[in-house]
Amino acid sequence: MSTHAHAHDDVEVGIYGLMVEFLNPDQLLVAAKKVAAAGYKHVDAYTPFAVHGIDEAIGAKTVLPWLIFGGGLTGGLTGFGMQTLANFHYKINIDGKPLVSWPSFMPITFELTVLFAAATAVFGMLLLNGLPRPYNPVFNAPGFERASQDRFFLCIEAKDPQFDLDQTSRFLEGLEPTSITEVPF
Repeated sequence: MSTHAHAHDDVEVGIYGLMVEFLNPDQLLVAAKKVAAAGYKHVDAYTPFAVHGIDEAIGAKTVLPWLIFGGGLTGGLTGFGMQTLANFHYKINIDGKPLVSWPSFMPITFELTVLFAAATAVFGMLLLNGLPRPYNPVFNAPGFERASQDRFFLCIEAKDPQFDLDQTSRFLEGLEPTSITEVPF
């Protein structure tokens, strides 16, 4: 068994990634754009409040809107289908209305659309964020507790194919952060 690790296999030797700290959101946004332009893909930002444009800057993409659309569509079809099937199984002629009277089906169809979309949003968000996760290696970074107070952090993970400890460190120094920290596992 070989103990030799390649430059981008720092995950094996206990490094989660490199964390840089900034004093304000503008510095973070500029740095995030430079990191994305350099080709890094496994990047995350940690801020005390929402920073407009940071998701686009780090190239974060999510399938959550599509999941919510699918959940809403499933809910609408479920509501409409449930009422249609009930009318065909229990044929009751009320006021001469047809068995599939879509205007009268709209309240339940709408409510199930909203219910399924909302449930998909909540559980999809939890699943896609990997929650519940009581521990994340970034908690090991010195000073990281200030991410919920007044500091802005950017982390390039060691699993990034372009990650090389020395080269990535030199690249991050060029972004002029307040500090650069190795994040252990």
